[in-house]
Amino acid sequence: QVQVVESGGGSVQPGGSLRLSCAASGSIFSINAMGWFRQAPGKQRELVATITKADTTEYADSFKGRFTISRDNAKNTVYLQMNSLKPEDTAVYYCAVRLAKEHTTLPPLYTAWGQGTQVTVSS
Repeated sequence: QVQVVESGGGSVQPGGSLRLSCAASGSIFSINAMGWFRQAPGKQRELVATITKADTTEYADSFKGRFTISRDNAKNTVYLQMNSLKPEDTAVYYCAVRLAKEHTTLPPLYTAWGQGTQVTVSS
């Protein structure tokens, strides 16, 4: 089994930056991809970005150029650097893993979801 723990959320003004961390533990050798997703109140959970074991990254269009996903294999941690934050980025951000080899960005096909970390962008 794999477990993940997210951290790094908080409150920031529009235009500010935050870096989220997702630390994985357990059967990490079985992970083929990790992803960041978010869910705003009253909305469905949506893709932010994913990164595969081969370091291939994929972003939802809304975040290209503003957010960067990266990984530190030595720490079993994936990061999400968020710049130029907007009020509409306010949401709970979740980390999850993809165990199957076939890559996808669909949230239901990810597992081992963390508890999430709140990001609030407000002046």
